[in-house]
Amino acid sequence: MQQSVHENHHFESPEIRSSGKLPFWRFLFRYPVFLLAFGPPIFRSGTVDATKGSFDAWTAIQVGLIGLIAFRASMRLLSAHEILVPRQIRSILRLFFILGLLFMASTIYSPSRFVSAAYAFLYLLTVICVVEFVIDAYRHPPYWVQCLMHLRMILFLLFILTLCTLLFNPLMVMTYMPGVGVRLVGGAVAPFPIICPLIAIISAYFFLSSLESKARSVSFFLIGLAGTLITQARGAEIGLLVSLALVGCIWAGTGRRRSYLFLATSFATVLLGSAALAVVGGGRVWSFFNRGQDIETIESASGRTQVWKFVIHYCMSHPQGMGYIAGFKVKFREYFTLGLQVDVSRIGNTHNAFIDVLAGAGWAALAVYLYLLFKIITLAWRGARRRAIFSTASEDNARHALRCVLVMLVFCMIGGLDAADFSVPMRAAFYLQKILIAMILGISARMLNASRARPIAPAA
Repeated sequence: MQQSVHENHHFESPEIRSSGKLPFWRFLFRYPVFLLAFGPPIFRSGTVDATKGSFDAWTAIQVGLIGLIAFRASMRLLSAHEILVPRQIRSILRLFFILGLLFMASTIYSPSRFVSAAYAFLYLLTVICVVEFVIDAYRHPPYWVQCLMHLRMILFLLFILTLCTLLFNPLMVMTYMPGVGVRLVGGAVAPFPIICPLIAIISAYFFLSSLESKARSVSFFLIGLAGTLITQARGAEIGLLVSLALVGCIWAGTGRRRSYLFLATSFATVLLGSAALAVVGGGRVWSFFNRGQDIETIESASGRTQVWKFVIHYCMSHPQGMGYIAGFKVKFREYFTLGLQVDVSRIGNTHNAFIDVLAGAGWAALAVYLYLLFKIITLAWRGARRRAIFSTASEDNARHALRCVLVMLVFCMIGGLDAADFSVPMRAAFYLQKILIAMILGISARMLNASRARPIAPAA
């Protein structure tokens, strides 16, 4: 009984209160981890090969940004009188550090030890930022839906910045591929195949949940959808389609009438899609979706499967991996002798976030990474499904945010199947995924604490 009293008193402590709604710039100052979502933008046409000791001013800006935010986070953690988070959250944070230690250990056998150690250190700095945000949000939770609004604003600013760059230096943000045409991918300024679908996902969820004006939601959704189509990235299109279906399912699960409406809309969409397919022709639609590629290219995922086979084959005889980030960049150049008909000097990662972890630190790191994602998804799913009999406005706010962030994390996992940016520090995609995870852990920590608090009957 005494323990229950203590837990309930701790939950209701005035020290643990919401920070409320904050203007955009004050929000970034209060929670600087969201600054990492900017990347920051890099106005560089070419690439810098760190394995050859090449660095420039943009590299210094990137390292400086994560260094400043991590320094602030470290100081706040060191000055904290007590650090309290639920046990389930601590176990997940512990896995983050274990994975970072595996990356750091891979520097021993890396062909470029300094580069591997530097990237592993940047990974650990990012984890420190995540830990500090989770602990801070546990004690002083932000207005979670506003976090999504501000995150969408950051992505929209990157969208505008990319369009401005397109006017002055088109080659910096777009590419041309035979049979595909012009693709606006954003380059190092902003990863269009990621930021545009996330804008669309947030807007679609806000529209269905009535979290903002319909006109605003529709406007942002159309911007995100148009940006996704301009990228001509199949992974982004498939990920967005799956994510929107998940948003619809979540919305349908909130009421019987909504579920009937969702089923009717889905059925009508299938009928209209089938009719359009019959009119246009299945072959033409298939060719358009696959950008005119032949069957062999489609089956090999534009050559990606050959890269993955090389990594798996190498790690079967070297289970410790190649060395974080730098190992693959150096060792894959030997793939010339194995028959890959491309310029391997231009391939800097495995084009798969999961295979990239395997290449970096071996099977143990991949197992930890998969288990980490599994625990995060499970934790978020349980929190998103939980329904309280008597819920406050703040709890409803947190639940809405958790469901939306969960869908975006699923999109990142789908996108990680054909892109390695989610596992590479100093990439905007890497920081976006970690911010989403930080929000899931922060919201879940509050929910776990609230579920354990029990009202105590007054003494007779």
